[in-house]
Amino acid sequence: MTSGPSTRGQRIAIDPLDKARQIDGFWQQRVIAEMNDYQFKVARVEGDFIWHRHADTDETFIVLEGELRIDFRDGAMHLRAGELGIVPKGVEHKPYAAGEVKILLIEPRGVVNTGDARSDRTVPNDLWI
Repeated sequence: MTSGPSTRGQRIAIDPLDKARQIDGFWQQRVIAEMNDYQFKVARVEGDFIWHRHADTDETFIVLEGELRIDFRDGAMHLRAGELGIVPKGVEHKPYAAGEVKILLIEPRGVVNTGDARSDRTVPNDLWI
């Protein structure tokens, strides 16, 4: 699907954790709402992702359930449920989850989940749940 529902998630209550639970498989982010040119995406993640960067945008991670580590070439950021972290644009990073984690991402429409690195983890944009 290339466009979201007509409401774009506006004027309705959305439970991001419930939406994340509906996703089959890991690292398969799905859009749950839009605001201006930004999308709110949920995903279930586990294990290692890939090293990548987003040259033109920051990326916000909000942990809904579990614990997420985001590795950088010079350290790491650890996020628990209820915490958020922002990866600045252009900074190479690699998310990692020891067990299943449910996350909410906030990023501009059109951002590729694997940034500058294409792999089997690259998913199509604008897939709504």
